[in-house]
Amino acid sequence: MNIEFKPITTENYIVCIDLKVAPEQDDFVAPNMYSLAQAAYEPELYPLGIYKDGVMVGFFLYDFDYDTIGWSMSRFMIDYNYQNQGIGSVALGKFIQFFYKKHGQLTLHTSANVNNLSTIRLYEKFGFVKGKEFSYESGGKTYREIALKLEGKP
Repeated sequence: MNIEFKPITTENYIVCIDLKVAPEQDDFVAPNMYSLAQAAYEPELYPLGIYKDGVMVGFFLYDFDYDTIGWSMSRFMIDYNYQNQGIGSVALGKFIQFFYKKHGQLTLHTSANVNNLSTIRLYEKFGFVKGKEFSYESGGKTYREIALKLEGKP
């Protein structure tokens, strides 16, 4: 499977915004429009399109997180039209390789909605270890997530 990453630019941001998860997954990841707005105004946020055979099928946003004092994969999504094809698994593996090549063998943090069991299992498959559950409010809703981290390999 040919998976590659490209920065989000003026040429592809609309395609990125149009990517959507299935309606039942809406509480699992912020809309890409929100993520791109964050990346435009917050330093050290890096948006990447996930491409399969030249077509954008998903999105990563990673950043240096000053709360955890480390790198975080804050968004990861595959458009609902491309889910259940193994793309997420290949993309996550390639992202970890990309991250280590670019930033070194550092710890990578992420989190997932506690009800997003398939994503939690995917992260665990790649060596992420579950941490504490936490809650936060956004837009009048309370979200429950679990922290996960992938220890760098020195």
